[in-house]
Amino acid sequence: MLDLAVTRLNQVRSEIAKVIVGQTEVVDGVIICLLAGGHVLLEGVPGLGKTTLLRTLSRVLHLRYSRIQFTPDLMPADIVGSMIMETDDRGGKSLRFQAGPIFSNLVLADEINRATPKTQSALLEAMQERTVTSGVTTHHLESPFLVMATQNPIEMEGTYPLPEAQLDRFLMKILVQYPNRADLDRIVEYTIQREEQNLETQIDRDGILELRKVCRDVLVAPHVRSYAVDLVMATQPGTPTAHAATTKYVRYGSSPRGAQALIECGRVLALMRGRFQLSTDEVRDVAKGVLRHRIILNFDAHADGQTPETVLDQIIASISTAK
Repeated sequence: MLDLAVTRLNQVRSEIAKVIVGQTEVVDGVIICLLAGGHVLLEGVPGLGKTTLLRTLSRVLHLRYSRIQFTPDLMPADIVGSMIMETDDRGGKSLRFQAGPIFSNLVLADEINRATPKTQSALLEAMQERTVTSGVTTHHLESPFLVMATQNPIEMEGTYPLPEAQLDRFLMKILVQYPNRADLDRIVEYTIQREEQNLETQIDRDGILELRKVCRDVLVAPHVRSYAVDLVMATQPGTPTAHAATTKYVRYGSSPRGAQALIECGRVLALMRGRFQLSTDEVRDVAKGVLRHRIILNFDAHADGQTPETVLDQIIASISTAK
């Protein structure tokens, strides 16, 4: 079962690589969130392939895909749906729920920070509860359900940054970097060819749900669990185990969701690497993606040029893996 799961995951990654050049960390992060049952926030400038990635993933996994362009005038009903009036042949009228684009397996929330807080909340409620309520009726969202939200870090004017409590609902936050020269050369080569890549479906909805079960069976030793807890507690200022950089630069540390996310994401990564037992290596490798949006820096950090990355580097390096 383990070998079959690893083979399927490698086939999915190989198929995505036909379209998405480089960005291995981003691709793996999105797959990890999908299999761990969470959602992912991507931050990067336009044109780095964020939209293409999710559309490609839907083709490879044979899942329903929808894209929501967030704008200041977007309303909650534009996301979750609304009640509409219908008239039958005899002139009788009735109400019917018209489902919105949230009723998909893969939902791209493009530039989520451009919508008002009220609209953001409608999306984030569906993410957390996996349900949409219209009137007195509750509609359940089909599994698997992944929201990939994007935000542009360079244009903050006219935006509504996500509150920290809502950011915490994302399993991971991944920074999308510029491609290196070799990858950029391949991207230009693909553009010149002007041929649509023929992608094959590698796994379907039932297969994904089966992979999720396998991921939950990955063993977690007590010392690995303890390592994840130590990492999270080191980010919490005012506690005996807080790191020196935390005490100096962090206003609020990670919530308990951070420790849960370290284990869940680490399990998937371990399976992707062909192992059925979680190690501290996987926890350390997913730590930045899991924790960077869960720590809030203070004024001293900004004054000293510190970022969540630099602070987490110090914290991760200080936690011993030996127990």
